[in-house]
Amino acid sequence: MRYFITISYNGTSYAGLQVQKSTSNTIMGMLYKALKASNINSKLVASGRTDAGVHAFRQTLHFDVDYTIETSKLKDILQRKLPSSIFIRSLKKVDQEMHARYSAKKRVYRYILQETLPSVFENDFVTYHKNLDINILKEAIKVFEGEHSFENFRKTGSDTGSFVRNIYKTKVYRYRSKTILYFEANGFLRSQIRLMVAFLLLVNDKVFNIEDLKQQLLYSKLYNNNPAPHQGLYLSNIIY
Repeated sequence: MRYFITISYNGTSYAGLQVQKSTSNTIMGMLYKALKASNINSKLVASGRTDAGVHAFRQTLHFDVDYTIETSKLKDILQRKLPSSIFIRSLKKVDQEMHARYSAKKRVYRYILQETLPSVFENDFVTYHKNLDINILKEAIKVFEGEHSFENFRKTGSDTGSFVRNIYKTKVYRYRSKTILYFEANGFLRSQIRLMVAFLLLVNDKVFNIEDLKQQLLYSKLYNNNPAPHQGLYLSNIIY
């Protein structure tokens, strides 16, 4: 039997989603601990990784067992065993052919910017950047739309045989005091969004221009390989 578990998490104090040899302090590390305490020793498969400090509104994983689970009861048991920074949104049985990673059609991320200095309660959840020009950002972000090789917008260690990704939709919009950058694609490389955001902010600050951005995307020149901070990045949704 295959089960999908959808979670939200505050990634501030974690070393990322994936299990790591050097530390058990990861999102999946906490989930494995809760499952084991519930006598479930199954392998977890996630829709994709998130880096250290990155948050998620909806992250999906699956696991298999050879018996039927009362999902509502297990959901409550697991939630009691998890830290408050990880919340189980749903736990449900799915067809065996459904795969948390390979069945996903789209991934949606949002990056949250704030022009005023964040309070101590906001520091871990937004990225502070002064003098945002929303019109420049709207024009520049559209460069990423379509199918491209993002070899110049990824960190080493990307778990893939290809750097080609298709970004279906981007947008920039205001929400109250925040500026939101939206990315929807079939997938993303390691740190791709943070590298794209970093370049957008450099265009905003007139360090580079949109033509420079196009050159880096076309792999003809590398201008920047420093990612934007992790605090503002959120995995928003996985679409199946």
